[in-house]
Amino acid sequence: MAEKLMKYSEAVKEFDPVIGLETHVELSTRTKLFCPAPISFGAEPNTELTPVSLGLPGSLPVLNATAVDYAIKLGLALHCQINEWSQFSRKNYFYPDMPRDYQISQYDKPTNGEGYLDVELEDGSVFRVPIERAHIEDDAGKNTHVGGADGRIEGADHSLVDYNRAGVPLIEIVTKPITGVGDRGPEIAGAYMRAIRDIVRALNISHARMEQGNMRADVNVSLRRSPDDPFGTRSETKNVNSFRGIERTVQYEIRRQAAILNDGGEILQETRHWDEASQATAGGRVKSDADDYRYFPDPDLVMLHITPEHIERLTAEMPEMPRERRNRLKAEWKFSDVEMRDVINADALDLIEETVKLGASPAGAKKWWLGELSREANAKGISLEELPINAQEVADVEKLIAEGKLNDKLAKQTVALVLKGEGTPAEIVEKHGFKVVSDDGMLQTAVDEAMAANPDVVEKLRSGNMKPMGAIIGAVMRATKGQADAKAVTKIVMEKIKG
Repeated sequence: MAEKLMKYSEAVKEFDPVIGLETHVELSTRTKLFCPAPISFGAEPNTELTPVSLGLPGSLPVLNATAVDYAIKLGLALHCQINEWSQFSRKNYFYPDMPRDYQISQYDKPTNGEGYLDVELEDGSVFRVPIERAHIEDDAGKNTHVGGADGRIEGADHSLVDYNRAGVPLIEIVTKPITGVGDRGPEIAGAYMRAIRDIVRALNISHARMEQGNMRADVNVSLRRSPDDPFGTRSETKNVNSFRGIERTVQYEIRRQAAILNDGGEILQETRHWDEASQATAGGRVKSDADDYRYFPDPDLVMLHITPEHIERLTAEMPEMPRERRNRLKAEWKFSDVEMRDVINADALDLIEETVKLGASPAGAKKWWLGELSREANAKGISLEELPINAQEVADVEKLIAEGKLNDKLAKQTVALVLKGEGTPAEIVEKHGFKVVSDDGMLQTAVDEAMAANPDVVEKLRSGNMKPMGAIIGAVMRATKGQADAKAVTKIVMEKIKG
């Protein structure tokens, strides 16, 4: 039975939303956090294991130094306090995908303490998200429920467990309660997650592919009548693995909780799950508090000491951060605020930058990736990066246009054939005989015929009305099978009507 929901506009008028995000980022180390088992996406189930990742008796963890360095770099990017001493604890709970029956995590002594992240919203405004900590922990395995609906445990005949993911290093970035979001909670949550994705990719510490589980978030939402009131009871929607899902989870929970509170009900502190099919959250188990996990220091791991010299060395290795990079490229490319936001919203910055580095103009690169290619990706429901065309091929098409070997129409045909897998732009141009007609005599004849067939258009042109020029150019294009140079045609027409 569908839950009662309040209109979003009414909900945010009646209540003050408070959100929180716990983001799990899987690190791209070669081996797991506490053992030398390899890590690879899509490996055969239960093949990337050691006694440590299986939690076998007598096996002892050995900390992965690269994972620690990755965590510190992320802490620096999030303006966190890097603690000189940090500690690993055991977080106790029973679940089939955790073979030790406890997770090794950081609790009251994390490597990265308080920090913040400034995120840019669609209108160009900046919202500061406060960070409570970014701690290191190992991941659980993966359950696959068979026989139920949509892979859920409800109604399943049986479950399968793959322990390959058990022990993979994670950073969990925990925000403080995010207040003052007003009606922009979903947008702020989505912008924050995209900013985290961009940062970890810039640091080269995670692939951050949400569809592969490299990055996911637990979404906390609570409501209160006024910003002066204490925080309300929160729900926690677990493991949301898409930006859109995170935004819609925030919106749905605000509407659901507002309806309950408006009817005089109480919010249950519970975990919930986002269901993409129904576009709704569903209740899970009653949410545990920290005390229920019985945290205590892991006796097999000594405290982690991070020296100021080590932090200084890692600071020197830090790359340019995404926000600074965007501002630099915007200035270099001479893009307006709106143009740059379009690029960011299309997730095309990396592709455009690479295309420009390969010789295309910024305007030309933007035209392709935000035009024809963006429409193609949207039609197929995939990202720009997943299209069967790369930056080199787009730059090659732009080069052929600049050299006068292709016009816009032929260039679009060339790109369409690249997408179909017919080869590189040069191979397609050769195979199909694409070339711009530059023979002046041929163009003169085609223009004469077009003007003779459109005397009314010619009369308007001679009177100074240039709007109908497209009719003449179109006629010449048809006569030359789209291979005429529009600029050359325009020049010839102008000479004839003046002469």
